[in-house]
Amino acid sequence: MNPKQTFYQTQADTIIKHLQKRRMEGYYCPTKEDAVKTAMSLTAAGTSVSFGGSMTLAETGILDALKNRDDIRLIDRSLAKTPQEVKQAYRDSFSADTYFMSTNAITLDGHLVNVDGNGNRVAALAYGPDQVIIVTGMNKVTSTVEDAIRRVSNLASPPNCVRLNKKTPCAATGRCAECLGDDCICSQTVITRRSGVIGRIKVLFVGEELGY
Repeated sequence: MNPKQTFYQTQADTIIKHLQKRRMEGYYCPTKEDAVKTAMSLTAAGTSVSFGGSMTLAETGILDALKNRDDIRLIDRSLAKTPQEVKQAYRDSFSADTYFMSTNAITLDGHLVNVDGNGNRVAALAYGPDQVIIVTGMNKVTSTVEDAIRRVSNLASPPNCVRLNKKTPCAATGRCAECLGDDCICSQTVITRRSGVIGRIKVLFVGEELGY
């Protein structure tokens, strides 16, 4: 391994120890391919699976791997044809056996920090699915919760607004303006410091830079 890869693994190992204290599980995956293998091994056949919007899931190939499995029931709201079907897909996600998502940031001591527009992603993280699998690149590690929130505001949300064609100040300037407009994607801020159910939340650390 090169120095950067060694650093990523050392850093992930440290965070994983803190996650254990917080009743969460952590796994280190050196590559995207390793992340796909681990994610699929944690997803049992015959179960229902859903996912939140995530560039990381797409970049790792996990999203494609889920869509290619014929032994699970995948709840995919992108296939919905009407607003009512989209609404139903959101609701069905809360009763899924497994829910996949990324995290906007994670601190060195194991706090997950997520900011959401609709709230469906953070709602599923907090309660509902039996298992939540979070996939994150090592670029999302921060020192403190405060640093994590700053990261979301200035490094994650602006490019996401550009990707989603949102007419927000940060999409135009690259800097958070704490807007309250119709296109704002920062409605809910959820800090997860502990899992109420032991092992329900699992974090897959990928030794690469992924997502926003």
